[in-house]
Amino acid sequence: MIYIKNEYDIKMMRKAGELAAKLLKYIEPFVKEGVSTLYLNDLCEEFTKKHGAISAPLNYNGFPKSICTSLNNVVCHGIPSEKEILKDGDIINIDVTVKLDGYHGDTSKTYLIGNVDEEAKYLVRRTENAMYRGIKAVKPGKYFYEIGKAIEKYISKFGYSIVRDFVGHGIGKNFHEDPQVLHYYSLRNKIRLQEGMIFTIEPMINLGKSYKVRVSSEDGWTVTTEDGSLSAQFEHTVLVTSKGAEILTKV
Repeated sequence: MIYIKNEYDIKMMRKAGELAAKLLKYIEPFVKEGVSTLYLNDLCEEFTKKHGAISAPLNYNGFPKSICTSLNNVVCHGIPSEKEILKDGDIINIDVTVKLDGYHGDTSKTYLIGNVDEEAKYLVRRTENAMYRGIKAVKPGKYFYEIGKAIEKYISKFGYSIVRDFVGHGIGKNFHEDPQVLHYYSLRNKIRLQEGMIFTIEPMINLGKSYKVRVSSEDGWTVTTEDGSLSAQFEHTVLVTSKGAEILTKV
């Protein structure tokens, strides 16, 4: 069931989205060489509590930390650790979701650590571009598959692959709601966009030609590329308006 948000819902989602954006902006100066991902997690948890919200990922279906930190070939759901230290040349996606007054704001960004090689830089830049191509495709009356079509059309020319096992999602009072938002072209997403829908667009793009991924058998969460190639991701929470998409998680 897809929930169409009313005026009050939208007002509250704007507040939650704004806080999530501020959190991601706050943590950015700390994302540097020599820092542990657990340190970043703890800073985010402190910031979130200070602003009267809670970290939605913490204990969500058993997830043990407050944010996701996905390093290099980790596609998503990386678990922060004191043993995981950022190094020169790394790329890392930081995914934050706050729950403020019962509503969720969800956003992520991939950061470059120190001197990152050109191949990785292009991957990160193009993944962000792909997200915005998807957002630009959002218009009431169009279909959800237009989002994936726009992303795939842009990404395919670079020889990258688009992860299929993990997708965007509706969001509101619930962390994850219908519908699923595919980041590749599929008529399975033949649902019309309507004003008042709120969902995430969060393409995960692999440097390699394979979109296949693996979920860690050790922790049950960490998702890596099957071929070991780098993966990047960007995410915004968006609202469908009469004119197109309003980004709720933009600073």
